[in-house]
Amino acid sequence: MQLTPQKWAASGLIVGCVVFGLGSLIVKFVSVGSYAIALWRILIGGIVFWILACRFGQKLPQNKRARRFAVLSGIFLGFDLAFWHESIHAVGPGISTLLNSMQIFFLAAIAWFFFGERQTKLQLFSLLLSIVGVILIAYPELKHNLQGGYGIFIGLISGAGLASSMACIRQAQKVEKISIFPLMLLISIGGVAILIVPTILFDYHRLWPSNITDIILILIYGVVMQCFAWGLVAYAVPLLSLTITGLLLLSEPIAAIIIDYFLLHKPIDFIQWTGTAITLTAIYMGSLKSQHNNEEKV
Repeated sequence: MQLTPQKWAASGLIVGCVVFGLGSLIVKFVSVGSYAIALWRILIGGIVFWILACRFGQKLPQNKRARRFAVLSGIFLGFDLAFWHESIHAVGPGISTLLNSMQIFFLAAIAWFFFGERQTKLQLFSLLLSIVGVILIAYPELKHNLQGGYGIFIGLISGAGLASSMACIRQAQKVEKISIFPLMLLISIGGVAILIVPTILFDYHRLWPSNITDIILILIYGVVMQCFAWGLVAYAVPLLSLTITGLLLLSEPIAAIIIDYFLLHKPIDFIQWTGTAITLTAIYMGSLKSQHNNEEKV
């Protein structure tokens, strides 16, 4: 069976999401503020992408609109990461990642209103099924986090930021085909620019890592999570519909549940495992339809 670019993109997107889920552990245990670690992550990633762009001779896009959309993607990404980090500190890695995964609603809406993507009946059913799965995963958590209203709210807002960032990447690539390293460099510029002021205002006392372990973890967060994982996402988004992108991104909360269970030894009940199975089924159904449609277009 021939592997199409869309199938590679779908696989890469899932791998990127799983690596993202691992990043929540770093955020939880590093003694750096939510905005500060988001700034460090994007700044470190930006330096790496600048070096790679120079090394491989990849140029910045010529079209001004393409550059603006790429920078705007970084602005939304900066808010997404900072708010997700805030949610992690408030309600934990698992529930915060689940809340962030609500980007599926925002992506589906953006796809319909701005890109004219009409969902098939199977895709709509997959969306509804995924909603049921995420609710089942989140409900037991919410019962134990009744005081975490701020964490829940900010986690949902982070999902909107993530969806907007990916939509801007897609739009930038529609205006002009941009090589991955310059694209990620522009995204980094937007993210760093928007995070400087809130980092100084809210995290000036938690800006610097306090020990060598924190420094190493922050470097890993910037290089692995920002360069490798987000690079995979940026590569995949233009090759897939936004609706299917949203479904595949639900692999991230699945990873968060597994991390909570195996690494943090957090008890996961039958309802949450049922929700995990339902969400995986929704991802499979949606991605299967996407691959079929893409093959018909080739």
